[in-house]
Amino acid sequence: MNQTLERWSSRRAFILAVTGAAVGLGNIWRFPYITGENGGAAFLLLYVGFVVVLGLPVMMAEIMIGRAGRRSPMQSLAELARQRGTSSHWKWLGLFGAFTVFCILSFYSVVSGWSIDFMVKAFSGGFAGQSAPQIGAGFDAFLADPLRMTLNHTLFLVMTMVVVAAGVAKGLERLNNLLMPALYLLLIVLAGHAVTMDGFGPAMAWLFTPDFSALTPMVLVHAMGHAFFTLAVGACALMAYGAYMPDHQSLPGAAGAVAVLDVLVALLAGIAIFSVVFTQGMDPGEGPGLVFVTLPVAFAELPGGPFWLGLFFLLLLLATWTSSINLAEPMVSTLVGWGLSRRMAALAVGLCVWLVGLLCVLSFSSLSDVHLIGEMNFFGVVSTIPPEIFLPLGGLLIAIFAAWVMPEQEALRALDAGPNGFRVWRAVVRWVSIPLVLVVLFSGLL
Repeated sequence: MNQTLERWSSRRAFILAVTGAAVGLGNIWRFPYITGENGGAAFLLLYVGFVVVLGLPVMMAEIMIGRAGRRSPMQSLAELARQRGTSSHWKWLGLFGAFTVFCILSFYSVVSGWSIDFMVKAFSGGFAGQSAPQIGAGFDAFLADPLRMTLNHTLFLVMTMVVVAAGVAKGLERLNNLLMPALYLLLIVLAGHAVTMDGFGPAMAWLFTPDFSALTPMVLVHAMGHAFFTLAVGACALMAYGAYMPDHQSLPGAAGAVAVLDVLVALLAGIAIFSVVFTQGMDPGEGPGLVFVTLPVAFAELPGGPFWLGLFFLLLLLATWTSSINLAEPMVSTLVGWGLSRRMAALAVGLCVWLVGLLCVLSFSSLSDVHLIGEMNFFGVVSTIPPEIFLPLGGLLIAIFAAWVMPEQEALRALDAGPNGFRVWRAVVRWVSIPLVLVVLFSGLL
């Protein structure tokens, strides 16, 4: 098993790549509505705290395995297990991670395709003058149109796999270097525009003045779960990226920068979204429809609404594009490790994801009444079980491998935080992060 010859060209390139993997629907779609449903500022504080003690240590564990192995996730796990003299079956964790991101990307591509349709409609003024019921009915009609859904799903997936097929330096790194600064620029522009709105002050008070009386055990669990999911850990995607990490780079420093940038995206998106919601006197706890139904209504009545709404959906498209590229990479790197060329691996992954995505598309029309588990159709299954069960299970196994199984000298070298820093990281993972991941996993199973 040969070590990978590809590397990120710089510390900046690595940080932007991992941030691109982390930033996506979770930050711009899920964070605002889950914050709205869980009371605002108190949830936000918990979320940031759990990023530090749960998400960040496990993210470092996943990256360091890839950095130590310098191979595909399966090969890195097998090699490090061999060095420790333990079971080679740990390699199947890499395959499990690839299967997890395969499931996630199959629905992620479909949902991301919605942003393409909404962006075009927003810039053309298609939401102007429409009421909430009209926009909701239009959204339902779009979901029930398999041709439009398939076209957007196909376009988004082609955008994704073309970049992955180009490789680390020419594809992933080049696009991340371009899109991530553009994404932050768009966020800053939208948040800057929010400052001019009447609802900016009330939105900031709601978002940053905690009401601890609103805390419940479920709010704690939701904050844990979102902190874990938002950093894209648990699917070995970051393990693949760790294999390309430059030799002379502080992993804790880079991971900390990624965590800050990831949280910053969520905060800026929250500022932009909730300022609009409070300006229009709407409920911040609207749920998953906040972005695709509530925001078009709110923006439609504001000066320059079509432009700002179109800009928001462009932002969502960029975020999901970078995230989907990084979701696809571990699957492609696994096939490359099995001997396929990168282009053939990208084509094989893209075709398989596209076919499964079609089942997600049809779940809103001809397959809507086909229930696989309880009341969940195919889209419901792949959009619920992999994120809520497979990711925390993968994260748990990754944390156990890094903190208990991986050869100590390899872990110490890959973490690159010195003996004291390594001992602190290992203690946090063993006695804080792993128990918290178990809570997230069990809450997903309930």
